[in-house]
Amino acid sequence: MSEIPIGYLCASLIFLIFLSAFFSSSETGMMSLDRYRLRHLVKQKHRGALRASKLLQRPDRLIGVILIGNNFVNILASAIATMIALRLMGDAGVAVATAVLTLIILIFAEVTPKTVAALRPERIAFPASLILRPLLVVLYPFVWVVNTICNGLLRLLGFNINDRSNEHLSTEELRTIVNEAGALIPRRNQSMLLSILDLESVTVEDVMIPRNEIVGIDIDDDMDKIVATIYQSPHTRLPIYQHELNNIIGVIHVRQILPLLQMENPSKDDLLALSKEPYFVPESTALNTQLLNFQKSNHWMALVVDEYGDIQGLTTLEDILEDIVGDIAEEQDAENEDIYPQEDGSYFVDGTATIRDINKTLDWDLPLDGPKTLNGLITEGLEEIPQNNVCLKLGPYMIETAQISDNFIKIARMRKEILEPAAD
Repeated sequence: MSEIPIGYLCASLIFLIFLSAFFSSSETGMMSLDRYRLRHLVKQKHRGALRASKLLQRPDRLIGVILIGNNFVNILASAIATMIALRLMGDAGVAVATAVLTLIILIFAEVTPKTVAALRPERIAFPASLILRPLLVVLYPFVWVVNTICNGLLRLLGFNINDRSNEHLSTEELRTIVNEAGALIPRRNQSMLLSILDLESVTVEDVMIPRNEIVGIDIDDDMDKIVATIYQSPHTRLPIYQHELNNIIGVIHVRQILPLLQMENPSKDDLLALSKEPYFVPESTALNTQLLNFQKSNHWMALVVDEYGDIQGLTTLEDILEDIVGDIAEEQDAENEDIYPQEDGSYFVDGTATIRDINKTLDWDLPLDGPKTLNGLITEGLEEIPQNNVCLKLGPYMIETAQISDNFIKIARMRKEILEPAAD
């Protein structure tokens, strides 16, 4: 060894540090690859992605070959650095070589290459796979021995090395990915995707038309009043009830009624003959379940009932679709707006407006785990039904009742205060 020129030793040391940087960066690059983007590239037959995906199928072997190579290179570099120090400085050079080599490896073979690989994993991992695959074949006996011992220890500690459950995204993780997609996914598409993810947690009670807004036909009314109700209704499907809404006896489509209205003396029996059996659903039914139920039953409208069988509201297929894609504009919708912006930045909001609609329209964050409507939110906050106009503050939201009638808050003025940052 003493015959080897010191220049060759220095060149060898530099080359080994370069190899150490390669192993360090390839380890970080491989482990930092986005698994879902990698799967997409594999489907596109990207060669680098195919090689990397093959290696990542057995991460224990991949880590094994990288660490074997990295440790071998670092130990050899340490031996060469010691030789160089002994020649140049004698015995005192050993301590100097250890300190200097540690600093060099830390900066040039660990921190810097790993940081680059973490920032640009594909640029590092895909080319590195060209070397790692044949190296794994060459070093396979050593890798096998190391993996066998390590996997045995992991099993003793209670780890399942074949468990891949962490590769699947939960609903909350997928929601975070959609929120952080930024310009990659248009804002409207993000909103639709998030609404789809919320279908499991949202029930028909959250999107239904409340009982007091249901337009129906009382079969006990005279025919002239029934015809007037049909003409004045903004809806195409009307429930038919007897005396009171809990006694639903049928549902009819306005299109089916038109031929009947052209008759000289239409009768109630003719009206009932055209009606269909009502379709009832529990108020706790999740929207994704109800969407499938609408498809299976070939219904477009359902009457929502509580645990006692009393009618609480009415929901349609359109209500569920609007929860996903936003309001579907119709001619009558212009007269049914619940939120009216004011010049001072506040809003007049109808008491029947749902909290979900207010949050979506105004991008607010009113609580969703309690009452479903603004009227319910105010009465819960006050813990009573106000007899006169009052003000209420819920977090940053200021609410002032503007019209109260029959123990119901019909209109309230709302605004969101801009909170000033706390002084240092």
